[in-house]
Amino acid sequence: MRIAMIQMPVCEDKFANIAYAVSKILEASKKNVDLAILPEMFCCPYSNDKFAAYSEEYGGEAQTTMSSLSKELGIYIVAGSVPELCDNKIYNTSYVYDRGGMQIGKHRKMHLFDIDVPGGQRFFESDTLTRGDEITTFDTEFGKMGLCICFDFRFQELARCMTLRGAKVLFVPGAFNMTTGPAHWETMFRQRAIDNQVFTVGVAPARDVNGTYVSWGNSIAVHPWGNVIEHFGAEADMRIIDIDLNDIESIRQQLPIMKSRRTDKYCVTEC
Repeated sequence: MRIAMIQMPVCEDKFANIAYAVSKILEASKKNVDLAILPEMFCCPYSNDKFAAYSEEYGGEAQTTMSSLSKELGIYIVAGSVPELCDNKIYNTSYVYDRGGMQIGKHRKMHLFDIDVPGGQRFFESDTLTRGDEITTFDTEFGKMGLCICFDFRFQELARCMTLRGAKVLFVPGAFNMTTGPAHWETMFRQRAIDNQVFTVGVAPARDVNGTYVSWGNSIAVHPWGNVIEHFGAEADMRIIDIDLNDIESIRQQLPIMKSRRTDKYCVTEC
């Protein structure tokens, strides 16, 4: 499976952001990719005071553009995420389109990024956004894939649920900041890959030091053995990776973690 990871700049102009994403996906398609993935809030500055103004209802500009492009190019697109307006609520939503332009996945961020560090950063997505409630997987000819957004990935239960549903790759549009990024970003993607014996792929916006929210960047892909197979820096970039999904079964035979789980003994309620 060949995947294009697109770490892109995000500016104040929504349509310029969409146009940039289109240009990079077109470039990637010339290299015979199967799937392209964009960052969290790829067409909207990551700021509570922007989400409402940039939000779009079902069938909005970002969605229709990505749907049409996936059909035109015959590739899958994990369209980062956008502020989705529905019933007067705004969600942080990722859409997935298949090779024919059909929407085959939709994930509303389940865990909102609400932090208040004394003497440090304060950011509450819940001031503007509403959380989703669905665990998201989607089907491809390569097998089932998992999808979540940024802060969602900190919750190991969610990654495990996607894996137990059969996901072979966990795709994560994200935007860790300059505090959490260097501390946890790479460690988390390696940890989830090792624990679940799957590929993990995280794509973030490029770093803008003048933005109201400064992304760590450093988009990453990790093999189920835990080794990093691609790691970006801070700047806008696109890289293409080839992954062999047969490696998952090989590793699970060497280390039979999944089939050795003691679900008869695990406590699933408060102990």
